[in-house]
Amino acid sequence: MSPQLIWTSFSTILRREVRRFTRIWPQTLVPPVITMSLYFVIFGALIGSRIGDMGGFSYMEFVVPGLIMMAVITNSYANVVSSFYSAKFQRNVEELLVSPTPNWVVMAGYVLGGVARGLIVGFIVTLIALIFTSLSVQHIGVTILIVFLTSVLFSLAGFINAIFANSFDDISIIPTFVLTPLTYLGGVFYSIELLSPFWQGLSKLNPILYMVNAFRYGVLGVSDIHVGWAFAGVLVFITLLSGWALHLMKHGKRLRH
Repeated sequence: MSPQLIWTSFSTILRREVRRFTRIWPQTLVPPVITMSLYFVIFGALIGSRIGDMGGFSYMEFVVPGLIMMAVITNSYANVVSSFYSAKFQRNVEELLVSPTPNWVVMAGYVLGGVARGLIVGFIVTLIALIFTSLSVQHIGVTILIVFLTSVLFSLAGFINAIFANSFDDISIIPTFVLTPLTYLGGVFYSIELLSPFWQGLSKLNPILYMVNAFRYGVLGVSDIHVGWAFAGVLVFITLLSGWALHLMKHGKRLRH
């Protein structure tokens, strides 16, 4: 395919994905914003006032970056896994498979669609957070880059989950039993410095901890881990998941429902 046709294919898939979640915005954009608002009220305003400072900041300021990142992660993942599995279920994906569109273009279109939803929800949640506390970004480059790369990573994870899913129940297994526990144990609500050395070491095996702390470093300027490790880990995972997804698509494994 010529570069022009590749761009046309990519932009068509991306526009369709964006229109899909914006058309049903009461289901895709409003619920996560309401959920995060409740977190701000309960954990920030009510409980946070009794906890006091954490890491040199008020508890509300400390948890806001983690909650924003949690919203980005869950929505990037959810958008791709639901959209691509629906295409499998309705057999629309077979039209893409038999077309001359390269597999990487199909994957990129779906993934960036997930990134778009994740970033939009993250932006809205940030605006809501400003009602409860003030935010002053310390490292704008780190903040933008880590939130974008994290959104790409979990969009890819959702894409692979959709490839393997055999039913709509299957697309909820990973978010429920893997993604949610890792997110809650990823330093969103606490600093791992509060933990014993054993649990600190165990927490450092959680990849979400690095993403949350890198984003917190970008916003507040503090982190429990070395930010360089966070970027290195995210890039490695993106490379591995991209290669895995393309391998699955190339061999047509589990793409036909």
